[in-house]
Amino acid sequence: MEARKTKEDAVLDVKPLRSLAPMFPAPYGFNTTFSSSDSAPPFVCVSPFGAPLPSEDRFPSFFNTPVPSSQPAKDRAPSANGSYQGASHSPVAIDLDEEAEQLIRTSSFGRKIKRPGKMGISHYHLAGGSKAEGGGDRSKSQQRKRPRKITDLSLIRPTSLDPRESVEVVLMTFDALRRRLQQLDETTDANKRADLKAGSIMAANDLRTNMGKRIGSVPGVEVGDIFYFRIELCLVGMHAPSMAGIDYMMTRYADVDEPSAISIVSAGGYENDEGDVDVLIYSGQGGGGGHKHAEKKQFDDQKLERGNLALEKSTHRGNLVRVIRSAKDMTLVSGKIYIYDGLYKIHESWIEKGKSGFNVFKYKLLREPGQPEGLAVWKRTAEWILNPSSRGRVILPDISSGVENMQVCLVNEVDDAKGPSHFTYATSVKYIRPISSMKPLQNCRCLSVCLPGDANCSCSQQNDGSLPYSSNGLLVNRKSVLYECNSLCSCSFNCRNRVTQKGVKLHFEVFRTKDRGWGLRSWDPIRAGTFICEYAGEIVDKIEVDDFGEEEHYNFRATYLDEKTQKWNHGPELIGEPSVNHSEIFKPLPIIINAKNLGNVARFMNHSCSPNVLWQPVLYDHSEEGYPHIMFFAIKHIPPMTELTFDYGVSGDNGLSSLAGLKEPKKCLCGSPKCRGLFG
Repeated sequence: MEARKTKEDAVLDVKPLRSLAPMFPAPYGFNTTFSSSDSAPPFVCVSPFGAPLPSEDRFPSFFNTPVPSSQPAKDRAPSANGSYQGASHSPVAIDLDEEAEQLIRTSSFGRKIKRPGKMGISHYHLAGGSKAEGGGDRSKSQQRKRPRKITDLSLIRPTSLDPRESVEVVLMTFDALRRRLQQLDETTDANKRADLKAGSIMAANDLRTNMGKRIGSVPGVEVGDIFYFRIELCLVGMHAPSMAGIDYMMTRYADVDEPSAISIVSAGGYENDEGDVDVLIYSGQGGGGGHKHAEKKQFDDQKLERGNLALEKSTHRGNLVRVIRSAKDMTLVSGKIYIYDGLYKIHESWIEKGKSGFNVFKYKLLREPGQPEGLAVWKRTAEWILNPSSRGRVILPDISSGVENMQVCLVNEVDDAKGPSHFTYATSVKYIRPISSMKPLQNCRCLSVCLPGDANCSCSQQNDGSLPYSSNGLLVNRKSVLYECNSLCSCSFNCRNRVTQKGVKLHFEVFRTKDRGWGLRSWDPIRAGTFICEYAGEIVDKIEVDDFGEEEHYNFRATYLDEKTQKWNHGPELIGEPSVNHSEIFKPLPIIINAKNLGNVARFMNHSCSPNVLWQPVLYDHSEEGYPHIMFFAIKHIPPMTELTFDYGVSGDNGLSSLAGLKEPKKCLCGSPKCRGLFG
């Protein structure tokens, strides 16, 4: 290691840093620029929801990375928007494989542009989401269309200027759009990439945030946040390239525009060393390596250009670099989860021979101290899942006493409390009268499993003609009531329309909070739309409830739906469907469930004015719509060890109803920027 650098492999002789223009947060809706001299042009455009970019960059494909130019900035004429031509945006590929990346780039509207001289390669058709053969003339029916652009986005865009809300609304809208597109496409071709199509539609309608590149943290994105698609990183301004692992921007240095690295994604494509949670040995790009297919090996030396050059410059300048790590998505065969691990600095660089015998650039990044934990949380929870006994401060290894599919740890790291008050653990509701006396649901006659698009499936028809879950069990959209297959159906227990009746699939722990009693969180990452648990308890009538007194906070009344849940089916207008009618997703129900003496993990979910969990009525063992099972699903992607909460509502003069129905509202301690001050 001592002899890393020689005259032959020296990376670069860079002058000492004299002026690196920083990027500071700015008011949403204004362009903010900093430079090393008063006459320097702007190098960053900060544009929020709805704030238009200059005409030539009206819908750039996720603010694409400029190609470094050796021509001095002073020798280049500025463009109409005041930026220099050498720092202008160049297209970035959004594709499925390396062959497509060599052939296609996207225009500002998400349309594909062929590179000259490359014909006959199969590539992705972003507007339609299918594969088409390149080369030759195509008929009008085969020509790609621009992603749908609508004029009224008032129902979709966030209602405040809070950066966190802007990020959450963008991601929630994207995922709702992606789930719906996947539901529509799978009836004809399950291999279509709904994420790419949704991303293109979002970009065409300016439904993004943090559209200007910047060095340092991104407003509204917190360390530990998780993403399931690279396009999500693009939409919130974390990392612009949809495939490349290095993102960079042009900055002024000694009167010359030079590239500075701003973010990297360590996704396992190259020979990176990720064993230490505070240290990352990152491999440069190029040379033919880094392809997702194992047989695609490096066939040439990496070159000091583009992202590699930006990383080398940043090594000497010492600017902060955002690091996005990755983990295996255990719910998919080839899926990945991207974890924002915080800000790092590059401390050294060198060249070494890779496994294929060619030169590879190496960069050692150290995590900046004082940040919240990111990857470290994943390392710990992964160990607990493999060996639950390694979890410290455990009061009880399994509060469910083996009733749940997974053990539910009881943990206290705060005080001396030994556990919650006694209750009987149950996984479902206890009805007032036997289920056998209730009217059964209509049953389907599907062989083996229910299939998308099957017009003869009665369970599908009860759900407005579409199966309510995706192929990997995610809830597609919220309904006033959802119908699962029942015991009389011909399909097997493996049918996708039996998600909630299969029980809990997550590793939960009930933990002691600092100021809100006991709470609930998961050791697993939870993807938006994932089933979490049922609200188990005893169904009681209203007369009984009036006699519960102080025990009323264990009651669940299906009379209130929070604002975030109401917007969860975001953006049908973007694909030409009518806006969501409130009655389609919510109808007050007479059911009241009390979990004081009989319940499950749901009784430990606390209130939040900014919840990450929604409730959904589900029927599968009877047809009485007023008394369904109350099932909880994830509103958004939830990192491990994040408290699970839903909105109880609040009764009072403001006219809101409440899920708990407390006689006296309680002071809210959720800590959310949107906290109403009271709940219940």
